Amino acid sequence: MSFFERIAAWAYRHRRRMVAAWVVVAAGVFFGAAVAGSAYNNDFSLPGTESQRAQDTLEAGGADEGGDSVDLVFAGTLDGRVDSIIDDVRALPSVAGIGELQRSRDGTVAYATVALDSGSAEVPTEDVVRLIDTAQAGAGDGLQVEVGGEAARDAQESEGGIAELIGIVAALVILVLLFGSLLAGALPLVTAVFAVGSSLALITLASHQVTIADFTPAVMALVGLGVGIDYALLIFSRYRSEVQDGSEGELAVRTALNTAGRSVFFAGCTVMFALLGLYVLGLASLKGIALAVALTVLLTMIASLTLLPALLGLFGKRLERSIHKRSAKRPDGVRWERWSAFVQRRPLPALVIALPVLVALCLPVTGMHLGFADAGNDAKSTTARQAYDLLAKGFGPGFNGPLLVVSEGGDPAALERVIADTPGVAQVAPAEVEGNVATLLAFPASAPQDKLTDALIKRLRDDVLPRQPGTNLVGGSTAAELDSTAEINKGMPIFLLVVVGLSAVLLAVVFRSVFIPLKAAVLNLLTIGASLGVVTLVFNGSGPIDAFVPVMIFAIVFGLSMDYEVFLMSRMHEEYERGSGPERAISVGLSTTGRVITAAGAIMIVVFGAFIVSPDLLLQQFGLGLGVAILLDAFLIRCLIVPAAMQLMGDRAWWMPTWLARRLPRVALEA
Repeated sequence: MSFFERIAAWAYRHRRRMVAAWVVVAAGVFFGAAVAGSAYNNDFSLPGTESQRAQDTLEAGGADEGGDSVDLVFAGTLDGRVDSIIDDVRALPSVAGIGELQRSRDGTVAYATVALDSGSAEVPTEDVVRLIDTAQAGAGDGLQVEVGGEAARDAQESEGGIAELIGIVAALVILVLLFGSLLAGALPLVTAVFAVGSSLALITLASHQVTIADFTPAVMALVGLGVGIDYALLIFSRYRSEVQDGSEGELAVRTALNTAGRSVFFAGCTVMFALLGLYVLGLASLKGIALAVALTVLLTMIASLTLLPALLGLFGKRLERSIHKRSAKRPDGVRWERWSAFVQRRPLPALVIALPVLVALCLPVTGMHLGFADAGNDAKSTTARQAYDLLAKGFGPGFNGPLLVVSEGGDPAALERVIADTPGVAQVAPAEVEGNVATLLAFPASAPQDKLTDALIKRLRDDVLPRQPGTNLVGGSTAAELDSTAEINKGMPIFLLVVVGLSAVLLAVVFRSVFIPLKAAVLNLLTIGASLGVVTLVFNGSGPIDAFVPVMIFAIVFGLSMDYEVFLMSRMHEEYERGSGPERAISVGLSTTGRVITAAGAIMIVVFGAFIVSPDLLLQQFGLGLGVAILLDAFLIRCLIVPAAMQLMGDRAWWMPTWLARRLPRVALEA
């Protein structure tokens, strides 16, 4: 038996032991995670950038930023109740102190900065919620009170779970309709939930040793549910086909793992490879999430290859009866044979219609504005968003994103005058000097996410500050966001080359073809471009596209597209290697996988699409981008473009130069 057959046989024969092992391991990591808790940390350091050098200069000069802070923002009737609210907040836990009340020129808006005793990630959520409730308890009768800042944003964010629940329920409905049985539909879902739950618990434990951003679990659930159900579905579908063809029990399970299991293994490795390729971008904030999502994919792949065969062993007899009963009523593949024949008779018109659609959807990407969401992108009902809007109204749109100018060895007074006279600067706070390091806050006349603010940062860095004595650097959160985007753009060519190039090599090794890896690379790039084009159309009017979204979507979608590519092409290759002509290989490949690919695509679409209801803008953009990509890949590309292109190429699709074939190793995905 092959390696995959041995795995299947062992899991099938020791099914109770395998299921028990998964239950014990999952319970163990869950218990450990519950006891240890999480230690997520958002590391947005940017080695080598000017904003990071500014921060390093401050720290080297002895600057101590202490804990995080929130703003108490007041609007309307500013009477004695304001001082009373400030006194009440000052006595609360986690409050280290409160600054002086600052009023706008027209006297309608005021704010006081509340210093917290630790960072926003360390302050207990209940303390921040109590602070918000205490502050807003004094509102009314013409006085509006809001609380702004990252800690306030974090405290009001949804705990999550709704999007995941919607995705799970919708996936179960599709699976039951696909297989006609609640038991058959539940098995892929149970496999995915075990894997995703275990990976979430493991990452919770790992967060004590590795820097992992606090939004990582939501992205892990987003990707893990889709991928986990997808992998288990592909294997279960092949098992079902084997049962329909007369195989039973262990033989059907072994054959499923020896064919679809190989495809899942290859596709899973490709997804992990694409995710770990994010390391070439050099951003600490992406390394943790890449590692966490890659671990999730690894566990979903392992669960599909071990837990699923064990479950098939436990419920095999009931499943076989259900499969035979359903297949007797409605044979599979007939409609897909007709569709394949339709496309194969008209391959050129199919490509002429489909490819321009993808290209047209890619065009909006040229106008994509990258950045990072802030409180100005939150729901208008949140107190952090209302505080943001009030501060912008009372103190100017740039007040929410000041630029931190750090000067070492310069003339603070002269620097203050020069910055104040720079077009685009609304005002400059007096310099604070400690030793030979001076810090100034420059408030732009434009909002933090405005392109005019980006232009101002570049003007200060390139033209204004280099002419002044000393070392002068522009930092702060707004400048850091600009630097992050620049670093991502700088690293993208290498990232694309590594991921696309090596994935193409893997496909060439597996299918012994030059055309198939080139086709896969081009179509995957078009799919990703089209999905990002839709994201741009939907979200660019309401704020920037999060700079992490394009690279994460690229890594995830490129890997997921390989699932369907490998699953479809391996069935075509299997038939072609048996001696069938290219036309027959296309027909058999599409008729046996088309139903599964579209069902798997539909499941991933509803899982990803469910995250559009998330209050987090980042998850909304992820959900839409991934959902659109899978929609295009599973339905337009795999069911129309690929069979049409393969029909036009004929035998040439499977051609490889002899000299290259001799140098490449042989890796078979078919039994």
